[in-house]
Amino acid sequence: MDFSETIKKRYSARAYRTNAVELKKLKAILEAARLAPTACNLQPFKLIVIHTKGREEELGRIYPAAWFTQAPLLICICATPDKAWLRRDRKNYADVDATIAMDHLILASTDQGLGTCWVAAFDPVTARDILKLPAGVEPIAFTPLGYAADYAGPKLRRSLTDLVCYEKWSE
Repeated sequence: MDFSETIKKRYSARAYRTNAVELKKLKAILEAARLAPTACNLQPFKLIVIHTKGREEELGRIYPAAWFTQAPLLICICATPDKAWLRRDRKNYADVDATIAMDHLILASTDQGLGTCWVAAFDPVTARDILKLPAGVEPIAFTPLGYAADYAGPKLRRSLTDLVCYEKWSE
């Protein structure tokens, strides 16, 4: 599949089959995240790959939708702000870098024929507890990873004229 086709086919899957994700596909997806651009190439993130089988109730405390733990895998990306680049005004880029890596992971998953769904509306306190995150590590987003059991609906997006300005800000 070419890149434009991958972007068009990506959607937020909210139903998953229980089929295992092949190790070769998982490695390719994780490699895509590793290759994502980050500020000064510092890569201030860590991916946690979680097997869901037998942990549905516990993981469901992080995000209660049934489909969240339907896929055989769940991936959490965590930012490590103490390892991130700081802009002159002290803006820390860890969360930006982590989201770029997660986007690469999600697009690579689509390219491998797998489904994902970006989840940011999770309980961070519960996630920190269940994943045993040390102080200073911030969970940024989760995605189930598996073979989708639903289909993409129509994509509603704003027009380019609403989203793009040239030379300066304009309404």
